[in-house]
Amino acid sequence: MDSISSHHVPPGFERELNNVAIDFDGVIHNFDKGWHNGTCYGDPLPGSLEAIRALSEKYNIIIFTAKAKSNRPLVNGKTGTELVKEWLEKYNVMQYVQEITSEKPRAKIYIDDNGYRFNSWDKTLKDLEEIL
Repeated sequence: MDSISSHHVPPGFERELNNVAIDFDGVIHNFDKGWHNGTCYGDPLPGSLEAIRALSEKYNIIIFTAKAKSNRPLVNGKTGTELVKEWLEKYNVMQYVQEITSEKPRAKIYIDDNGYRFNSWDKTLKDLEEIL
């Protein structure tokens, strides 16, 4: 039997092996007001813009954020995706981004401030007791 690997994908998905998915709030900008009023207000976190530029030389950059959900109310007449795009354009990094999405994209790695590295369910349940 052949071993299963995350390095093998169905035909047509080969390009997605090169995706790096980066969370927007708290990873690219400081998110210092929390949910606030739905706008994209924060300043770039140190190194975030340079990292996007550098990673884009080798990887497809996908920004994921709940702000991009299609059922999210408009803010100042704009969708969350439009607001995120404007913020990225303001800081001159949108040209390095392949996509902005609210869905978990196929990716080589996810960079997220609220992520948890899974190893086993025993460890996860113990860790969650301490964290939550």
